Amino acid sequence: MNTDEVFMRRAVDLALRAQGRTSPNPVVGAVIVRDGRVLGEGYHRRAGLPHAEVEALRKATHPVRGATVYVNLEPCSHYGRTPPCAQALIEAGVARVVIGMTDPNPRVRGRGIRRLRRAGIAVTTGILKELCQRTNEDFAVAIRTGLPFVTLKLAASLDGRIAAASGDARWISGKISRRKVHELRNQVDAILVGAETVLADDPQLTCRIRGGRDPLRVILDGRLRISPQAQVCHLSSKAATVIATTRRAAHLRGAAFERTDVEILALPGKRGKVLLRPVFEALAQRGAKHVLIEGGGQVAAAALQEGLVHKLVFFYGAVLLGGDGRAMLAPLGIGRVAEGIKLHTMQMDRSGNDAVVSGYIRT
Repeated sequence: MNTDEVFMRRAVDLALRAQGRTSPNPVVGAVIVRDGRVLGEGYHRRAGLPHAEVEALRKATHPVRGATVYVNLEPCSHYGRTPPCAQALIEAGVARVVIGMTDPNPRVRGRGIRRLRRAGIAVTTGILKELCQRTNEDFAVAIRTGLPFVTLKLAASLDGRIAAASGDARWISGKISRRKVHELRNQVDAILVGAETVLADDPQLTCRIRGGRDPLRVILDGRLRISPQAQVCHLSSKAATVIATTRRAAHLRGAAFERTDVEILALPGKRGKVLLRPVFEALAQRGAKHVLIEGGGQVAAAALQEGLVHKLVFFYGAVLLGGDGRAMLAPLGIGRVAEGIKLHTMQMDRSGNDAVVSGYIRT
C-alpha cells in the first residue's frame, strides 16, 4: 500500500465515525500531512457542523501551508449550511489535495476539483475510489434517486425460514449476529418493519450497544392492528416511532395512539396495505439517506418487487426448520430462474456459528 492509500484509508476510517449521524450529508474524513507526519485530522460530525476539511484545519498542530490534504470525498465548492471547503483549503495554502471520489451532488460534481486546480493546487483523484464509493453509497443513491438507500436484513434458518410453524423465531441467529444487527442500526437513519413483526415479537427496535444511538423506527401497519401498548409505542428514546398506515385506518383508529409516543403517518394505500414508495419518499423528506428493513417476509418481498432494495444482508443460523416454517420471503411472482432478482458483489462471512451472506441488487 503506497503513502496516498495509507492516508486515504485513514480519512475513510475517520469518516465512518459519523456513519448514520450526518444525514442528509455524506460522511467525510480529512487528514493533513507533511513529510509523512499528520498535522491535523477531522471528520464531519453532523449536518450543520463544520465539514471534515475545516475540522482538520482547525485541529492542525502546525502551519499547514505546503501540506497535502487527504479527503475521501471531493471538497464542496458552494455555500450551504457552511462555507465551501475548497476555498478554505485554498486560503490555508495547502499544496496538494488527494481525493477518493468525485461528489455526485450536481451542485459540486467536479467544481471543487476545478476550483482547487485554478488556485494552483495539485489535485490527485481516484485513490481507493471503490472503498470511498462504498463509504458513501447511501449518499450517492439519495442524490441520484431522491430516495434512501435501502438495506434488507433478514435472519433465517439454513433452509430459509424466519420462524417455526408456530411463529416462534427466538433465536434463529446467535448472540454475535444479534450484536451485529445493533451495529447496523447504529449506522442507519431508520429501521422499517411490518406490523406482523411487532405483533409476533413486540420488539423495541432500539440500538443497544455502548455509544450507539437509536434510528427512527418505522412500522408499516396498513390497518393499524398493532396495540397502542406495544413496547415500540412507549420508549424513552431520542428517536421517534412512526406508524405508516393508510388514510382510512388513520381516520378510523388513529385516535387510539394519541396518548402514546407515536406519530401516525397517513399515506395512500391499496387493499389495506401501505404503498412503500410514498413511505420512502416521506423518509427522504425527513433527511433519511439509509433505511434498514428488518422484516418480515411480506415487507421484504414487497420492497424487492418495487425495486426499492439496494443491498441484502442475510444471517443464516445453524438450524433447520423445515417446509412448515415461515419463509424468509413472501411470493415474488417469479416463474423462471432467468427472471429472478440478480445480485452482485457477493460476500460470505462467519458470525459466531452463523453464516452471513451479503450482496447488492443488480440494477
